[in-house]
This record gives sequence, C-alpha cells and structure tokens, in this order.
Amino acid sequence: MTFSVAQTSRIGGRDLNEDRSAYCYTAQAVLLLVADGLGGYPLGEVAAQMAVDCMVACFRRHATPRVADGKAFFTRAFLTAHYEILRYAVVRSMATPPRTTLVAALVQDGQVQWAHCGDSRLYWVRNDAVLARTVDHAGPDRRHNAQADVPQRHVLYTCVGAPTLPRIDMSQAAALEPGDKLLLCSDGLWGPLSDMEIARGIAHLPPHAANETLVQRAYRLAGARSDNLTALAFEWQPAQKSIDDAQTGLDDASGWVCEPTPPDAADPPTDMDENELIAAITTLRGTFGHPVERTSATSSE
Repeated sequence: MTFSVAQTSRIGGRDLNEDRSAYCYTAQAVLLLVADGLGGYPLGEVAAQMAVDCMVACFRRHATPRVADGKAFFTRAFLTAHYEILRYAVVRSMATPPRTTLVAALVQDGQVQWAHCGDSRLYWVRNDAVLARTVDHAGPDRRHNAQADVPQRHVLYTCVGAPTLPRIDMSQAAALEPGDKLLLCSDGLWGPLSDMEIARGIAHLPPHAANETLVQRAYRLAGARSDNLTALAFEWQPAQKSIDDAQTGLDDASGWVCEPTPPDAADPPTDMDENELIAAITTLRGTFGHPVERTSATSSE
C-alpha cells in the first residue's frame, strides 16, 4: 500500500490550540484522525487528545494487519473515546466533562470508509471536484422533527464526551482511484473557505503543500478572530509511485505519527463490547446535567 500523508495545525487567533490530529498504519491499513476540543467547556484539548489516543489504541488492537469490520471498529472506537472522557471527568469530580468533535477515515483494500461526530469534516477530492464530504452535526438535530428549523452552524447537537450518547455517522466503504485526496480538518480551516476552494487547494498539490496553502488562506480570511486551524491531507498513490510526506513534511506542532504497533504495546484501559460500553456510558452520564450547546458566542475550539 502506497500513500502520501501530512498534517498541519496552527493556533490561529486563540490562546490555546485545542485541535489534535494523528495517523497510524500497518502494512494493510491506515487510520486518519482529527479532533477539535470544544470551547466553552473545560479542557477541550484533553478531550481531543483522549479521543485521538483511544482511536489509535483501538486501531492497534484490531488492525491485524487490516480491520475486519470497519463499521464495528468505528462504533467501538468512538464509544470507547466517549466513555474514557466521561470516566476522566467522573474520577476528577468535574461538574461537566470535556468535549470534542472527531472525524476518522480508514483506508484499506483500496477503499476508504469514514465516521464523524460533530463538525470536523472529511473531504474526498478527485481532480477538482469534491466527491463526498461529511455533514456537520450542527443546528437542530434532524432526527427530532419537533425542533425549530433554525440555521445555527455553530451549535452542535452531538459530540464526543457530552453526557448523552454521541451520534456517529458512518459511510460505506468506497473504492479509491490513484491520485484521490482526502482532507480531514477542523472548522477553523473549512469555516472561511468554500468547498470549491478546498477542492482546488488540495487537488494539484502534495499533501504538505496543500495543508500549508489551505491553512494560510483560511487564516488570512479569518484574521485575528481565526479559530485553531488543523488539516490532515492524504493522497492515495498507484503502486509504482511512492511519495511519503510522513517522513519529510510534518509540522511537529500538529500532533504525532503512530508507527506500526510493537507486539507488547499496552491496550487502552477499556476493553468492552458495544453493549457494555453503552451500559457504562449510561451509568456515567447520570453524574452530569444536561449538555450545554456550544454557540458562536462561546466557541473557542
């Protein structure tokens, strides 16, 4: 499997960077991750880092060397991250738990599959066109018809770490073609840019250059009010072509790379199936009150 990947993160106009990104891989599978800790709640950066850590730990356990069932993997990994954040808050007697968005992509068998919770996005670009992107979990929850249809882009109705169970939207696995690009990013990057600008920015540049181009443009447009800006770009290559920005193009501030797991690596503290995780989350969430929505007035991701 041959691919090119790079990640970049900037603090923007904030006092703290609460974004996290990472990727890890085996000989047959790659996992890409971006998390954006929610401002207006305590320790968003901790929630984002915990989400990334849990996803990587689950990948280490289940990618042997490929993941047998992508949807089962995403469900278990997202719920594990959710549980661990709630447990972190309970152990520390926090009045409200930290929270984060999370978007993940799994590439294996020449296919991509993704999952997300919140408003961090995945873009799948071919040539100059966006083939697919995630739909933000923002504004009224469309599962509940009783809610008023009021456009509120900055109000999330689900995230990882809130007292309620997270909504996890997952795609079907879809075949990649040589040269296809994936971009995972926080809302600080996509907010100032149109889908067309993002597609054009990533389509004809290698991942590291694409990240830098998009981050700089988004920052210039947002100005001093810029949110944290994080981009993780991935290019699927034909077998005869090898470009590896993983070794040459990383911004050290953006996160870290997980190399293939050594056999004696420690497992994450949680090793429960989906039903056990849901039961544990239900027990923990009774400790907290109703979640408070993040709005544009209080957001500081």
